[in-house]
Amino acid sequence: MAENVTKTPSSKSEKTNPSPRLRVQKTYKLYIGGNFPRTESGHYLTATNHKGEFVANICRASRKDFRNSVVAARAAQGGWAARTAFNRGQILYRMAEMLEGRRAGFESILVQQAGYKSAAAESEVSAAIDRLLWYAGMADKFVQLFSATNPVASSHFNFTMPEATGVVAILAPPNAPLLGLVSALAPVIVSGNTAVVIVDSSTPTIAMEFAEVLHVSDLPGGVVNILTGLRSELIKHVGSHMDVDGIFSFGSSDDERRTITIEAAESVKRVEFIDDVPAEKWTSNTMQSPHWIVPFVEFKTAWHPMGS
Repeated sequence: MAENVTKTPSSKSEKTNPSPRLRVQKTYKLYIGGNFPRTESGHYLTATNHKGEFVANICRASRKDFRNSVVAARAAQGGWAARTAFNRGQILYRMAEMLEGRRAGFESILVQQAGYKSAAAESEVSAAIDRLLWYAGMADKFVQLFSATNPVASSHFNFTMPEATGVVAILAPPNAPLLGLVSALAPVIVSGNTAVVIVDSSTPTIAMEFAEVLHVSDLPGGVVNILTGLRSELIKHVGSHMDVDGIFSFGSSDDERRTITIEAAESVKRVEFIDDVPAEKWTSNTMQSPHWIVPFVEFKTAWHPMGS
């Protein structure tokens, strides 16, 4: 009686080749209120690398997304400002720790997507970590630098101190996608402000990777909200929103400055414009200063009677 025999392939040509698989490309969402929602509009943009090759899909934030971000930022602002300066410094330090732990990934993105040389990518990530540490150390010191006791003729103590302005919209720098973002964000939130960051750059994926760092860094939800999209579509809404207290704008054109200034005038927003900064200049120590904190604090003066 014949036996059924299963033949074993005896050569490479007879082996079954595995089916080719498609790489799972990442789809980036927004970062609002400590969560990662999709844009309510359902619209998206395509992110490419420096060679023009597809990298990922990113959300094209809408006016509604911006309004939701402001609501989240406002809800978080009171509690964030009420924390001690020392605690805010601890949280910025934790952000630096988390970024240090993922530095290899950020260096890889800067090289593969933004076209950085390896040395330049390493330098930018190191500078971003150091900048967070620098502002963490400044958290409980800038008040001493900018506070004052004022001479008065009556029998009173009269003193002035800086306090957080509130909700600040940041139009992120188009250059230095990681270091520029950190340099704009850290001086805003260290004093107790909350932020809505709008990212319109050639490498928007880095901002959303940084949002994942924030998510695991003890930062309360809503303190930082990050939107990817088109600055041209959102800039008017940023200026006209009545619950935004300040605007920190980088690399704005003359037309954008005019739009922001006109729209912000009705609610008397604090507006600070910074010219476009070359990517290599962001690593300089001149790009960090306690004076970067000042535009978004309000100086409050208090009177207290002297004597028994």
